Amino acid sequence: MSHTYANNFIHCVFSTKDRRPLIPAGRTDELYAYLGGIARGEGFSLIAAGGTANHVHLLFVLPADYTLAHAVQKLKGSSSRWMGHEFSWQEGYGTFSVSSSQVEVVKGYIQNQEEHHRKRSFEEEFVALLRNCGIEYDERYVFG
Repeated sequence: MSHTYANNFIHCVFSTKDRRPLIPAGRTDELYAYLGGIARGEGFSLIAAGGTANHVHLLFVLPADYTLAHAVQKLKGSSSRWMGHEFSWQEGYGTFSVSSSQVEVVKGYIQNQEEHHRKRSFEEEFVALLRNCGIEYDERYVFG
């Protein structure tokens, strides 16, 4: 085959260090735009960004020749420096593959995070994502 084709939609979730409320409400749009700029600069597309004061959800399309770990490292590292010296992200993250048929559903979910978290904490949400995707985890270590 002479060409490579890929359709890799990724739902990525990571929180601030110790899940502290370090993302001011007045900077969220700026942060999401900055994350989009990082993605563009690295050659992939950010489709949606959302979150709350202690975490973000991103939906992006990953090219076939770009590793997931590298993409997340670029997003977290660059945005952490941009947010300032008092800011840091947690060490780990969660990523979940998204079917093309579910992109709009996930996009809506990401864009409604503030409302969603009136009913459920980040910790409850993250464990539910792991369970729904069949990802095994150890409760002692899932949040560092």
